[in-house]
Amino acid sequence: MIDPDRRDGTTPPRRGPDQPPETTGRYVVVFAQEVPDLATVLRSAGMTEVVTAREAREAGDALGADALVFPTLHVAVVSGDANRMAALRTPSEGPNTVLSVSPELVHHIRPDVPADYVTGYRDGVVDLSERLLARPAPGAEPGQPAPPPPYYRDDDKFTWGLNAVQASTSPYSGKGVRVAVLDTGFDLQHPDFAGRTVSSQSFIPGETAQDGHGHGTHCVGTSCGPRTPAEGRGYGVAHEAEIYAGKVLSNEGSGTDAQVLAGIEWALENKCAVISMSLGSDEPQVSPAYTVVGQRALEQGALIVAAAGNNASRVQGEVGFVGVPANSPYIMATGALTQQLDIAFFSARSLPVRGGHVDLAAPGWQVYSSWPMPERHNTISGTSMATPHVAGVAALWAEATGFRGRDLWSVLAQESYRLLAPSADVGSGLPLAPQ
Repeated sequence: MIDPDRRDGTTPPRRGPDQPPETTGRYVVVFAQEVPDLATVLRSAGMTEVVTAREAREAGDALGADALVFPTLHVAVVSGDANRMAALRTPSEGPNTVLSVSPELVHHIRPDVPADYVTGYRDGVVDLSERLLARPAPGAEPGQPAPPPPYYRDDDKFTWGLNAVQASTSPYSGKGVRVAVLDTGFDLQHPDFAGRTVSSQSFIPGETAQDGHGHGTHCVGTSCGPRTPAEGRGYGVAHEAEIYAGKVLSNEGSGTDAQVLAGIEWALENKCAVISMSLGSDEPQVSPAYTVVGQRALEQGALIVAAAGNNASRVQGEVGFVGVPANSPYIMATGALTQQLDIAFFSARSLPVRGGHVDLAAPGWQVYSSWPMPERHNTISGTSMATPHVAGVAALWAEATGFRGRDLWSVLAQESYRLLAPSADVGSGLPLAPQ
């Protein structure tokens, strides 16, 4: 949930928990699953132009419609005034037709910290760690592989993240598992992915699925990139997974609930077992829409993993908070770790509300992965980088066990390495790949 530099050269302001969220003026409506025909309910509230997500996808643009319907999720994004919203809340079909109506949010990738600060912070932490820390690491238990060093580094073969989650030694590859990465798209001509199965779809009007930013290509690389690329070190956790790259954020790094929901709907239609979303809105209130969407995705066999957020500044004593959509109790919120398996200074802390907690934490500091050509590779930081590590490990467990949905969530939590940091920061700990 961090970005090295926005293409427009600007940095979105960091919002506090008391500031109003960025909205579009439309609303997200969640319907009970028993409602057989959402279009009829919407038209009864005065909406004449009602289109489904599939129809909008085929048309290329449906922003002018009164209502955009996601039938797989049983959700709609609608336009209208207070009277229309009141009509939806009290439909003639009965009191339980509509479960919630909430403002449509705008989601972003997050700005990185300045490079000079990153370097100074990193060097100081590394020096302190190497002189003072000597803690056990994953694999220290009896019968497990020899414990790795307390400080991870990229080596000639693999990134430090692959070594930390033990993907570098796992016999599993994610083969046969579909992973959706919903972000800024993907560099479809990237040479590291030649011969791979990649399905792509843009949900941004006027933009193709080709990544014009870089953030999405980096996240696809970490979750599903190669372990033995022709150039450089291996950086992909589930290196044989089937990639579904959905562009739900523009080349400037922003997108709406409608676009994110369209990506989730598309991933569910394509039976993706894991959905990775390194995006969000700095809104501390738990979203009723994503609460239901996360639950319905799990029921349909898909685990959604989302970035917890980068709104902390721990060196100034600000611990931040988990934002939307990660604060859904049915979406796996991911925090970011440094090479010492400490919480990164920008990684958000849990909120004392249902769903507002961090579930797992993964490598999110100075992560090397793919980047649109001609750069080919880049090293950046954030909970955005931690999220695809978890998604990739989830794909490995999905292959190893056949688990989906809630069962996949459970095995990730159970097979994680417990960290010394508070659970409010790291949840169940660092997810480890099956061995």
